[in-house]
Amino acid sequence: METNEQLSVNPNVPDQISNKAQKGKTPLQLAFGRFKKNKAAMVSVFVLLFIILAIIAAPLLTDHDPEKSNLLMVEQGPSSEHILGTDSSGRDIFARLLYGGRISLIIGFSAMIFTLIIGVILGSIAGYYGGKIDSIIMRAADMMLILPFLLLVLVIVSIIPKVTISIFVTIIALTSWPSLTRIVRGTFLSLREQEFVLGAKAIGASDLRIIFKHFIPNAIGPIVVNATLMMASYIIAESALSFIGFGIQQPTPTWGNMISEAQNLRILENQPEAWIPPGMAILITVLCINFIGDGLRDAFDPKSNKR
Repeated sequence: METNEQLSVNPNVPDQISNKAQKGKTPLQLAFGRFKKNKAAMVSVFVLLFIILAIIAAPLLTDHDPEKSNLLMVEQGPSSEHILGTDSSGRDIFARLLYGGRISLIIGFSAMIFTLIIGVILGSIAGYYGGKIDSIIMRAADMMLILPFLLLVLVIVSIIPKVTISIFVTIIALTSWPSLTRIVRGTFLSLREQEFVLGAKAIGASDLRIIFKHFIPNAIGPIVVNATLMMASYIIAESALSFIGFGIQQPTPTWGNMISEAQNLRILENQPEAWIPPGMAILITVLCINFIGDGLRDAFDPKSNKR
């Protein structure tokens, strides 16, 4: 009875039980446990997986060529043969929606990976070594940050005669690395004088070992969170540039140039299935990625351990 009474009046018992349950778990396991409790993030994961599976299974869902025109079937409404109808060139809108999703997500993911590589390398060098190297990298980053991202990409893209997927990804990555570099550098600067780093140096650990063994694992939270948010912004950037005619060119489908194709007032009024599906695809995909990013930010937040 005394034990039960003590438990009932002791407000610290739940915290003690929670702390015992967390013992023996790695930081990634604890972060994953917190992420699973975020309902919006988990729903977004499943919705995003559904979108990815749909665009991967595009050949199974439609047998139409997304780039093949048929001038006899221009601007046709939905039918059993064309689920969402055809566009102004007679191409199947549903097929273009699926295959266009491939291009948009490939651009967003590839640009994110490329930017991660550049940003992590430069940020690691600047934050770990400091001095003149840090000054040079940071001044270069400051120069890149002077111009707005979309404006800088637009100027570069307008100079190139034909923009391919690889060129577009390269341009985005080479113009958007400064923000991630500054984040990685700041994290490394805060870790550089920690006792475990000084201990690793004292026993003769190499710089590469210290960076990959101690620094990057401690910086993985901010890196992952910013990676997800960057991917969402790159999908929007591709859609915006394609919409104004400076992105991936026709007949290659992307969600952005599908909306651009439907700019005609007649199509906007009489054929909403030509622009609503790609617009909703962009909206839902970007929202899902942002919700996942918010969930990861909360999961990797060290203050969450105090809950």
